[in-house]
Amino acid sequence: MSFETLHPLYRAEQVGELDRRTIAGGIEGFALMQRASAAAWQVLRDRFPEVRSLTVLCGAGNNGGDGHVLAALAAAEGLAVQRILLKGIDELGGDARLAADMATAAGVGVEPWTSGMTFTGELLVDALLGTGLSGEVRGAFLDAITAINASARPVLAIDIPSGLHADTGAVLGKAVRAAATVTFIGDKLGLHTGAAADHVGERHFCALGVDAAAQADLMPAARLLEESLIAAWLPPRRRAAHKGDCGHSLILGGAPGFGGAALLAAETCARLGAGKVSLATAPEHVVASLVRCPEVMVHGVRGAADLGELPSGADVLVVGPGLGQGSWGQGVLQAALDAERPLVVDADGLNLLATRFSKSQRAGWILTPHPGEAARLLGCSAAEVEADRPAAALALRERWGGVVVLKGAGTLVAGPSGLVVCPFGNPGMASGGMGDALSGMLGALLAQGVPLEIAAWLGVLTHALAADLAARDAGERGLLAGDLASYARMLVNPTMGGDDAAATR
Repeated sequence: MSFETLHPLYRAEQVGELDRRTIAGGIEGFALMQRASAAAWQVLRDRFPEVRSLTVLCGAGNNGGDGHVLAALAAAEGLAVQRILLKGIDELGGDARLAADMATAAGVGVEPWTSGMTFTGELLVDALLGTGLSGEVRGAFLDAITAINASARPVLAIDIPSGLHADTGAVLGKAVRAAATVTFIGDKLGLHTGAAADHVGERHFCALGVDAAAQADLMPAARLLEESLIAAWLPPRRRAAHKGDCGHSLILGGAPGFGGAALLAAETCARLGAGKVSLATAPEHVVASLVRCPEVMVHGVRGAADLGELPSGADVLVVGPGLGQGSWGQGVLQAALDAERPLVVDADGLNLLATRFSKSQRAGWILTPHPGEAARLLGCSAAEVEADRPAAALALRERWGGVVVLKGAGTLVAGPSGLVVCPFGNPGMASGGMGDALSGMLGALLAQGVPLEIAAWLGVLTHALAADLAARDAGERGLLAGDLASYARMLVNPTMGGDDAAATR
């Protein structure tokens, strides 16, 4: 399985071009609009089968047109439909006007939007603003979105929740919080990262018969990671495998008083299958490591001089968990950089790169910043990072090299192949130590010979999926980073056959 086989994600301009080419190829625009509305109607019936009344809020343009056609379809099926217009029918043109007239001919009435009006439908359909939105929502549209969110009624968003940026997943002032979103022609990058997690709900993609992959000049802006990558890249081990075949990871972290993060990274690294795991940490943390995970070969180091040949003796180094930004951390990071081994850099390792090692750049490392660390690495604010997460991830890779994992809702991985997005994970991951667990997973995968970029993909996938399994079993609140290791172990051991004693699930 390769980058090119993953589900493609596009920017709004690219989807617009696909739409134009489809129409130029002989499909009328209004026919394409009818296809989209029929697909949205099918999703509505499947997702909300008990609903008998709708409120459809229509803006201008094709997005509003989709809403008008859906209103006509609903009325034809006997549903009570309230149609609210943010743009009067006389202000519409082209296919949007044809759609509005179709709904009127179907007997659907119209009500102009007024602040404070009552929604009569059990379900609201958001057809206000489409993927072309680039500036903040204002005026009547802002009022309507506010009212939709305040109604506490389920919402089906057409193409994209109004107010959400189709390319970045950022909220443009205010955005509809949908229970489900159905999008068309090309899946949008902005539906899968950032604030999209709070607004999109269940995602449904309908290509409408358009083969985006046939347009060779329209390269996807990103691709979506999928669980099957794990089995594809982590086949069952050879029966004669020994620990020397599975690599040696060295975790560098745990400055005096900050031992927990490094212990988490080391234990998770061991659980993900590294043949040998060493931990270089402050001497006062050695006993805790031996008690927690005696399989880890722990070394107490008072500073970089005590490391000796440890870095050069490992296959991969993980530096940053609990590192601190003082002299201990600075010396240890310098030793890691000098060792010329594949690196995973996290936490204070990243902060030190930004402040003390700002001229560094290399191909052979994985950097794993959260938005605050990413901002320091880019010399901007965390708000600027979150305003365009895809651009920030690509900028980080351009500036620092290697592979960059920009953590957060819809984690992004920027590498030589391009940008990928992780669709898994849950809010229970908003707890201390999750990044340390990820670092350990990445170190284990690299130690076992997984290529750098693929290791980043698999590590992010395994981390998120393990958290989802843990949340499924016991809920999101109270999920700890230490809970992930056992679930992650199952994920990296794909089924080997029911008769095989080594099968783990």
